[in-house]
Amino acid sequence: MPRSPLALLLALALIGPMSDNAQANWLEGLKKKWEEVQSSPSATSGIGTAATVLSDEDMVKGLKEALSQGTRQAISTLGKDGGFLNNLDVKIPLPDELKKVEKLLRSLGQDKYADQFVASMNQAAEKAVPEAAALFSDAIAQMSMADAKSILKGPDDAATQYFRKTSEAKLKERFLPIVQAATDQAGVTSAYKSLLRQAGPTAKFLGVQATDLDAYVEGKAVDGLFKMIATEEQRIRQDPLARGTDLLKKVFGSPGR
Repeated sequence: MPRSPLALLLALALIGPMSDNAQANWLEGLKKKWEEVQSSPSATSGIGTAATVLSDEDMVKGLKEALSQGTRQAISTLGKDGGFLNNLDVKIPLPDELKKVEKLLRSLGQDKYADQFVASMNQAAEKAVPEAAALFSDAIAQMSMADAKSILKGPDDAATQYFRKTSEAKLKERFLPIVQAATDQAGVTSAYKSLLRQAGPTAKFLGVQATDLDAYVEGKAVDGLFKMIATEEQRIRQDPLARGTDLLKKVFGSPGR
């Protein structure tokens, strides 16, 4: 295995410091209801009745409620001890550029330091994720009728795409300082970042992801969160009534859906 002097230096520095069919596809049912409302005489003539307005409002409220539940569940799942580290779907690995360092550590019998490095990155992501709650709440509150209709008529991940469009940049802004603080405090990642600062221009040969570890972790944390939201969106599509409120049951469980 090739061992570059820089990889060896990094390794030694780290060692040193330490459904049921009736409930399937809820969006199809809601989409059908929406189309029924829009095709009614009062809707096409531009004269809205109280029932029509209520139907539209109930559909939007039902969608928002479902999305609120989904985002809360995603945040709750990831924003706790082991939320990233113990979930193979979102677990953050070392950047590709540091794979040689990881292999070198393990070949020297220092697996615990490689494991601590990975753990510290994932723990940083777990600390950052709760920051998403307020942003998603705002995105849902600001959802317009046009946004809701686009989600209902869109692809299977339309809601996840909506959250990416409205919240991704802000998520990264909020996640980064939390990730920075967490990796600064963890022994292994703190030592690694200190070594990079000492290495100066030489560190550039490791690659972008390896030299900006915090940005790498922040990006992976955001990607993992959206992946979990997409999972929750699929669950809502398949079985909304199993975990729905009275409003969801009214919207998704009424006759003719």
